[in-house]
Amino acid sequence: MSKPSLLFLCHRIPYPPNKGDKIRSYHLLRYLCRFYRVYLACFIDDENDVAYVEYLQKLCEESVFIRLNPSLKKLVSLTAFFSGQPMTVPYYYDAKLKDWVERRVASHNIHRCVVYSSSMGQYLKAHVTGQLRSVIDLVDVDSDKWRQYAKKKLWPLSWVYRREANLLLEVERDLIARSEKSLLVSSSEANLMRKLSPGLGSKIDYYNNGVDATFFDPSIDLVNPYPQGKHILVFTGAMDYWPNIDAVRWFVKTLFPAIRSRYPEIEFYIVGRNPVRDVTSLSRQAGVVVTGAVEDVRPYLKYATATIAPLRIARGIQNKVLEAMAMENRVMASSQALEGINAERGAEVLLANTLEDYLEYLPKIIDGDSDSMGERARECILRKFDWESSLPIVSKFLESDELEEYENDGI
Repeated sequence: MSKPSLLFLCHRIPYPPNKGDKIRSYHLLRYLCRFYRVYLACFIDDENDVAYVEYLQKLCEESVFIRLNPSLKKLVSLTAFFSGQPMTVPYYYDAKLKDWVERRVASHNIHRCVVYSSSMGQYLKAHVTGQLRSVIDLVDVDSDKWRQYAKKKLWPLSWVYRREANLLLEVERDLIARSEKSLLVSSSEANLMRKLSPGLGSKIDYYNNGVDATFFDPSIDLVNPYPQGKHILVFTGAMDYWPNIDAVRWFVKTLFPAIRSRYPEIEFYIVGRNPVRDVTSLSRQAGVVVTGAVEDVRPYLKYATATIAPLRIARGIQNKVLEAMAMENRVMASSQALEGINAERGAEVLLANTLEDYLEYLPKIIDGDSDSMGERARECILRKFDWESSLPIVSKFLESDELEEYENDGI
């Protein structure tokens, strides 16, 4: 029996898996392609990603890729103030994509759909939704992230972000009500969404992110990128993403001077693509290195004295933390960065919110007293953060008699 058809809507091309949302969407897509003929519709907001279109075309039954100009779309999103929508909705609206979706659903016997991120739910209007069994991967509670932004900004941005939070929550609730199931990235995110969506709790669930532990393997021989005789703290992530920008700026301005006065041999490496001016300017401070994009993040994780994640704004699960743990590195992370990560504090990761926390942990790490923590961290990843054990929940909520018959044929 042939595979059933499935529509997969994604706000960003799900390849390469080089940042948080694309890591999850890529592994989800690859899993779905094992059981379905996937019709992929997505946006490309980075010209470098055009090179990966051919790979995804081979993976999927059919696909459409819409170029998205971020600068232009930011202007388009301002129309939301006249329409009463959250800015996210017009930002990700495209008439060509809408037409492609409706034509494929009508002509290719598509009865299942996975929507990745709330911004793509707008393509499932009533006449389309009625014939689709849909699962929404919200990933995290995006509306709450905007609410956190509002608390960190002055007026008028605080008002703009609060408005976005309130209106986006309405969109999230509507999608949950219209879907078979809405999934999030952790139990804590699912619990928050249940709290924010009275009466819809039974339609909300979660699946954990995974880590490719064969790729993030500390036994692989890699070249040490760091200078000899230094103790290295490293932060990894997309450096045009505001929570990451806020984290490294706060750490460098608030904590790092006191740390370096105690340990002059310590250097702080900020490793990640597209560093904005607020990030590159940090390299003027003694002991701070901003690398920009690197070909392979693994050696930076493997040879660092410790990985830090001093995030003050966060939603979902931080892949940067999971990858460092998989590479057997010692991780010092804030409460926000560890939210949703079921790892034992003090044994597998270190909770570090204050200067006092860093000054308590660093001597033990530098002296080698915490070396076994890396091994325990990797064991935690292998037990709890595996894509093969996490992703089957998605097909579970897409199942129907047709899929059960297909699976009984030997899949």
